Amino acid sequence: MPGAVRSLSGHTEPPMSTAFLFPGQASQFVGMGKDLYDASPVAKRVFDLADGVLDIPIKSFCFGGPEESLRQTAVTQPAVFTHSIAALEMLRDKGIQPDIVAGHSVGELAALVAAGVLEIEDGLRLVSVRAQAMSAASKTRQGSMAAIIGLEDDEVRSVCDEAKSVGLVNPANFNCPGQTVISGEERGVSRAMEIARGKGAKRTLELPVSGAFHSDLMKPAVDALRGALEGITFSPPSIPVVPNVTAEPTSDPDELKRLLIEQVVSPVRWTESIVSIIKMGADRAIEVGPGDTLKGLVRRIDKELVVESAGNIEDFQKDET
Repeated sequence: MPGAVRSLSGHTEPPMSTAFLFPGQASQFVGMGKDLYDASPVAKRVFDLADGVLDIPIKSFCFGGPEESLRQTAVTQPAVFTHSIAALEMLRDKGIQPDIVAGHSVGELAALVAAGVLEIEDGLRLVSVRAQAMSAASKTRQGSMAAIIGLEDDEVRSVCDEAKSVGLVNPANFNCPGQTVISGEERGVSRAMEIARGKGAKRTLELPVSGAFHSDLMKPAVDALRGALEGITFSPPSIPVVPNVTAEPTSDPDELKRLLIEQVVSPVRWTESIVSIIKMGADRAIEVGPGDTLKGLVRRIDKELVVESAGNIEDFQKDET
């Protein structure tokens, strides 16, 4: 059973089982992490380390943009990862530790760091390879993504199966009930959007992304990530990790490595992941990193799971008196 935990401000609270949730791409914004960097020595160390390990000036992109550069996959993924790890280190510095972890897409790398599977430096190297490989893959075979609102998961699967006659398309993110993202070739995605509207979807929306993430169009990135992983040791996790591909907790480092590779071309099963976390006894979650996208998704999955944010300095100070 978990012991007494601390609030983000450091106050002791009654025993709870806490999940750390790490956001993915699209949570970035210009200025991200600057307040943490200025206020916290541990956050400063993370950003300084990232600047030294990565082959891009990540502090400059995070703190000053421009927004167009920050939206590029090769920049976005390292930016989100670095911000998340800075916030993670601030939580650790306050004695706040998770009992379970999960991350949405690239957020899974930060979750592995939180669980002790990866060292921060190795996480930075991996996120750089992943981001560059996925960026290159999106230029080799261009595709698109779209949100389908108002259909059940099985209905979206059926829509994609029907649309495959004109172009590759598959579910990419099962974000919450009634909200699924599809990914693939532009013709396949467009056709799937038409079919979805015909089946009663409330809304279909093409997303402003640079590639068809979590689809077979990302296959070229698999080899690059597998090659990078060969030289990196995965330690047994200190707490359960819920990977995107299976949405089931595991403590097997070999399985975590294999699933991290599969994730590049597989759907993010976020709804099921949150259900698994709740079944494991989590009654509190903290979104660790930029934005509050996951907080909104969790609210649509199960309103009983309390979700806090730990992404800006106000989040860490809000309970202080």
